[in-house]
Amino acid sequence: MLLMFAAVLWAQQPASSPRRASKAKTTIPDPGAISNGVYRNSAFGFSYKIPYGWVDRTADMQDESAETSKSRLLLAIFERPPEASGETINSAVVIAAEPITAGTKSAAEYFESLSALTTAKGFEEKEEPQDFSIGMTKLVRGDFSRARGTLTMRQTSLVMLEKGYAVSFTFIVGSEDDVNELIEKLSFVARKPQR
Repeated sequence: MLLMFAAVLWAQQPASSPRRASKAKTTIPDPGAISNGVYRNSAFGFSYKIPYGWVDRTADMQDESAETSKSRLLLAIFERPPEASGETINSAVVIAAEPITAGTKSAAEYFESLSALTTAKGFEEKEEPQDFSIGMTKLVRGDFSRARGTLTMRQTSLVMLEKGYAVSFTFIVGSEDDVNELIEKLSFVARKPQR
């Protein structure tokens, strides 16, 4: 959980070190890949269409640790590179997977700690997290906001539990219209209904 917030806040700052050449392999099956402008992750059954011109910072921001108990950054994309200052929020999409702890039975339970962490970082919860669906996939959605100078930074997080992981999709934007546009780029593989 902490990974996604630290990653997004760090990435909003100018880069101070060169890109690292090698990365440790993750223990998550199929960490996904980008091809023809689309990130696909078959292990968790989703894809994300990357907005044209956005910057992929995933490799720069990944933790090189191979510990299975840590969160894994799957995708971190930004509207502009950190060294390119702008008058607006640098919109971002951050997708991470974290092994769920014993006793966590639903995305709503996981979201309780996610909400606490988000508000501890200065965001205000706009309302209680709610059930949210994309196609047949059920998620939990929480919306937050935080003043950043004269601008308002909005964060929407979607969470699902899959294969022993909490998979979070976090969208950082400057407006409600922007968040809806970014969520529309997320799709899930059709699954057979469970009986």
